Amino acid sequence: MRGFYAGHAGFGQIAHDLRAGDVHPPLYFWALEIWRRVFGPSWFAARMLSVGCSVTALAAVGWLAALAEIAVVPAMLATLLAYGFAYTSVVARGFALAQLLNLVGMACTFAAVRQRRQAFSFAGGLAFGAASFANYLAVFTGFAALFWLVLGPARRRRLPLALLGTVLLLPLDAWFFLAQRGSRVGQFAAFSWRHALPLLAKDAGAAWFGGLPLYAGGLAVPVALGLAVLACLCAGFVISAWRPAFLLFALAAAATPVGLLALGVVFHNTPIEIRYLAFSTPFVALLCAGALPRPWLGVLLAVEACAIIGLAIAPATMQPQGAAARAAAALATPDTLVLLPFGNDGVGVAGPFIAAAPDDLRILLIGADAGGVKSYERSNNVIASVAKQSSFLLSARALTLTTEPRVILVQIAADDASRAAVAAAETYFKGHSCWLAQQQSKLVAVFLNRCPQQQP
Repeated sequence: MRGFYAGHAGFGQIAHDLRAGDVHPPLYFWALEIWRRVFGPSWFAARMLSVGCSVTALAAVGWLAALAEIAVVPAMLATLLAYGFAYTSVVARGFALAQLLNLVGMACTFAAVRQRRQAFSFAGGLAFGAASFANYLAVFTGFAALFWLVLGPARRRRLPLALLGTVLLLPLDAWFFLAQRGSRVGQFAAFSWRHALPLLAKDAGAAWFGGLPLYAGGLAVPVALGLAVLACLCAGFVISAWRPAFLLFALAAAATPVGLLALGVVFHNTPIEIRYLAFSTPFVALLCAGALPRPWLGVLLAVEACAIIGLAIAPATMQPQGAAARAAAALATPDTLVLLPFGNDGVGVAGPFIAAAPDDLRILLIGADAGGVKSYERSNNVIASVAKQSSFLLSARALTLTTEPRVILVQIAADDASRAAVAAAETYFKGHSCWLAQQQSKLVAVFLNRCPQQQP
C-alpha cells in the first residue's frame, strides 16, 4: 500500500489528477515533486519543504516590519509562535508555500509605495497570484493589498502593475477550480450564520492560542475567558496606537475571515478551519508588535509559547493516525484484517496510518457507502486502478467478511466521511451474530468471527 503514497509523477500527470479528483491548485504539488526527487519520498522530507518555506516567510515578516518601522524581532517571534503559523509550517500541505508568497507579495507592495519602485508593484502582484496557485484561499490576502492601493490616492498609481501581476495566474486558477467544483462534496458542513460565526471566533482564537483551553482540563472556561480578554486588550492597544501603516495589516488580517464567510454564503458550506485562518496570523503579529507595550507583548509571546508547547506534546490535539496504526499492529495476528476508514480525501486518514503501519499489516480501506466509493473511482485514476487490481476500497455498507477469522476496525473519526464509514462498519458487526466484540479502545475495536465459514 505504501507504494501508492511514495511514487512520483510528472507535472502534467499531477495537473491532470488534481483536475480530475481534488480541490487544490498544482503549484505546491509541483514544488513538492521536485523536492521529493532531491530529498526522497519520506513524509519527514515532505514536511521539511513547509519548514523551509515558513523560515523564509519569517524573513519576509522582518522585511515588512522594517518597512513599517515596527520592531523586527518581536514581529517575527509573534508570527513564529502563533499556533496556526507553526501548525501549517510542519505539515506536508501547500499552506506554508502560499503564506510565503503572500508575505513576499505584501512586502513588495509596501516597498513599492514606500520606495516608489514600479517593478516591486508587479513583483508583489505576481507573488499574490502565485500564492493563489498554491492555495486558492490565499487569494484573499492579495485582494486586501489591492484594496489598500485603491484606498490611497497616492498609492493608486501602483495599482495597474500590481493588478496585472495578480491576474496573470487567475485564469489558471479558474481552469483548475471549475474542473474540481464537484469534488470532495461533503467536506464541510452546510452554511448557517448561527454555526459559522461561533466557529470562526473559536478557530480564530485557536489560530493564535491553539488548544490551551483543552489542555487546561477543568479550568477550560476560565482559560478561554482569559484568552478572550487578552485578545480584546491587544485589539485595544492596536486601536489606540493606530498609524497609517496599520491599515494594510488590518485589511490583510481581516481578509481571510471575511473571505471564508463569503465563500460559505456563495457555496452554502462552512470552509472555516485553523489552517485557513493561519493566513491572517503574520499580519495580526505585525499589528501587535507595532502597538503593544513591551510588558503586554511579553505576555502575548509567553501565552503563544505555551500553545506551541501544547502543539508538540499535548495529547488533546494530537492526531491519532500513527497511534492507531501502532495499536492495530500490537493486536494484529497473521490472519487479522484491519478495516481503515478512507476519509474524505484518502490522504489525511489513510496516509499517516499506512506510513506508521508495519509492512505485513493486511489493510482494507472502507468508504461510507457504495456511491462514495464509486465517486472516488471515477475521480481518481490511482484509486480506480488500485481498486480494480486489489479491491482495496470497499463500501462499509457492502462488507462481506464471512471468511475472515479476525478483524480490527480502526475507529478514527477525522471527518464526516470517516465517521460515517466507522458507523456503517459497526452496524455490520452488530447485525451479524457470528461477530463477537473481543476488545475495544478509543482507536481500535477487535472482532472475532465465531463462524467464519457461514454466510450472513
